[in-house]
Amino acid sequence: MFRHLLKNALVLVASAAVSVGALAQNTSKLPDHWPDRPLRILVGFPGGSTPDLVARALQAPLSKALGQPVIVENRPGAGGNIAANLVAKATDDYTIGVMINGNLTIAKLLNPSTPYDPATDLAPISLIGTAPLVLTAPVSAPGHNAREFLAAARQAGDKWSYGSPGVGTVGQIGMELLKGKAGIDPVHVPYQGNPQVISAMISGQVNLALLPPGLATTQIRAGKLKAIGVTSATRSPLVPEIPSLADAGVKDYQLEIWTAAAAPAHMPKAIVARLSTLISDIVRTPEMRQKLFIQGWDAVGSSPEGLENRIKSDTALLGGVIKARHIRVD
Repeated sequence: MFRHLLKNALVLVASAAVSVGALAQNTSKLPDHWPDRPLRILVGFPGGSTPDLVARALQAPLSKALGQPVIVENRPGAGGNIAANLVAKATDDYTIGVMINGNLTIAKLLNPSTPYDPATDLAPISLIGTAPLVLTAPVSAPGHNAREFLAAARQAGDKWSYGSPGVGTVGQIGMELLKGKAGIDPVHVPYQGNPQVISAMISGQVNLALLPPGLATTQIRAGKLKAIGVTSATRSPLVPEIPSLADAGVKDYQLEIWTAAAAPAHMPKAIVARLSTLISDIVRTPEMRQKLFIQGWDAVGSSPEGLENRIKSDTALLGGVIKARHIRVD
């Protein structure tokens, strides 16, 4: 009797192992028909924006690798969340998005009514490029270096103000994080976008701001703004002439903006893996690295797991600031 039961148990275990193996095989195998139609890349910002330029740089080489047309569609609005929601809700296995870090991390934390949840509705494909922000100030700002400038900012307290392209943007959240790390307390003044922030700094309406390097360096090299420091742990190859804030004694402060590719969470894993391999390989080519560098990005090209880890760490970091400072976007 015991031998009979043992034999049946072994048969069941073997059957289960076969089933699990078959399931794993099924999830790792591309559907026979894929790809047999164009791939759509949705971008949540208008033409000429940084995410749009990244998507269009990917367009031709990705089309060649897939053997199918790749179509870039701009669906701007809500800080990129309209396009991100369309990607999350897509059911055709031929729709992905090129997004900024906010769309993949803190969207739901900033606004609970956001119609998608980055943690459950989107599947990471690849981290494409990263960039630090540049702490900038009017050319008349006090101090000859970052230490002297930050000392003046501490003394000024809430008499100083900083600009950002809106509530909930990395320009605001990053500055709120810096306030805690550097012991400064400027008041937030939101604007419609970074061009308006730059104009406000040049005219002396605000005292400081965090800007993407592509925007900051143009004004700095023209002598219209002053560079204080970058938010990366060390000097960035994108702006090697600007020291990091860490060099000025701001400890445990590291902040980057980034752009990445993501898919609907229900997209078959085999398709996500294939797209990740293709996109990461394209991003790491010398030609694409140069294109991204010109656009203001340090090329990465990661696995889905690499992007997932970055999403988790940034969500924890920025989410902590959002909760502590009670930042909300209606």
